[in-house]
Amino acid sequence: MTAPTLAQAIGPRSEGAIYENVDGAFRVLELVTGKARELLHRQAARFAVVVQDVRREDGQPFAVGSVWTTSDRLIKAGTR
Repeated sequence: MTAPTLAQAIGPRSEGAIYENVDGAFRVLELVTGKARELLHRQAARFAVVVQDVRREDGQPFAVGSVWTTSDRLIKAGTR
């Protein structure tokens, strides 16, 4: 099996998008590619998605580097 392209790994998570998975529902605040390694503290990171949990009133923004999978579901498209 081959590794996903960067676009496949990010999926439809552009700024403003809202998606959900088993961990919650998240609004995408920023998509980071250039400084993803520093942001996630992982040498192999190609991207990071800064999100905020929309189901938590006190949800603070945080960065994730997980790839888009069939378990993720787009609720609202963002701007590309």
